[in-house]
Amino acid sequence: MGEASATTAATAAADEYLLKSFFAEVSEVERDNEVLRILSCFKLNPFEHLNLSFDSSPDDVKKQYRKLSLLVHPDKCKHPKAQEAFGALAKAQELLLDQQERDYVLSQVQAAKEELRAKRRKQMKKDAASKAKSLVDEGKYEQEFERSDEFQQQLKLKVREILTDQEWRRRKMQMRLSEEEGRLKKDEEEQKEVWKRKREHEEQWEGTREKRVSSWRDFMKTGKKGKKGEIRPPKLKTEDPNKSYVQRPVKKG
Repeated sequence: MGEASATTAATAAADEYLLKSFFAEVSEVERDNEVLRILSCFKLNPFEHLNLSFDSSPDDVKKQYRKLSLLVHPDKCKHPKAQEAFGALAKAQELLLDQQERDYVLSQVQAAKEELRAKRRKQMKKDAASKAKSLVDEGKYEQEFERSDEFQQQLKLKVREILTDQEWRRRKMQMRLSEEEGRLKKDEEEQKEVWKRKREHEEQWEGTREKRVSSWRDFMKTGKKGKKGEIRPPKLKTEDPNKSYVQRPVKKG
């Protein structure tokens, strides 16, 4: 157990020494070039920022982050955008060490592979020689092709395409949700305003209740008799109740 720990410590110390030696030889131009590389990467693909293949392990992520972050660290690199590049690396590492985020990116990588494989199978149907070779070597021909630089470049571009599409869908959904939330909030505020006005009206109505009751009582006391000294016109009757105008009495004989 002690020997194993000592060996691990010695390996770590050797790695640290090699890393420091490497950075001692790195020129300012190389640091600047790395800053530019990082900032030109596709923003939705953290593997690109760390310059790692899609099958890299979490340990690979940590090692590569340490190496590149020291390369572009603002204290070591004089490039005006070194801080921005350093932050992009930190974000990439954070995403790839988060299992959920990592699984999401890898699921899009797998979808990209499936699309490229389907496209290649379609092409191979037209190429009898390639099809025969693929059948003879039981898939080794295809495995070889997928390890090639050509396929890796196609995969990189296809992953960009799929991630972009997914991000666009996510933003559209977020926009719709925001619009719906805004509409619901507006409806809620309008409903509150309606209830507020209704409550104010009821309060005003209740506030004038005594005045209305008093007015009604005054009317009941004086409304039928009229005011003292007031002359009222005589009521005229019609002989024909079906007629709306007043008829004078007709003298008979």
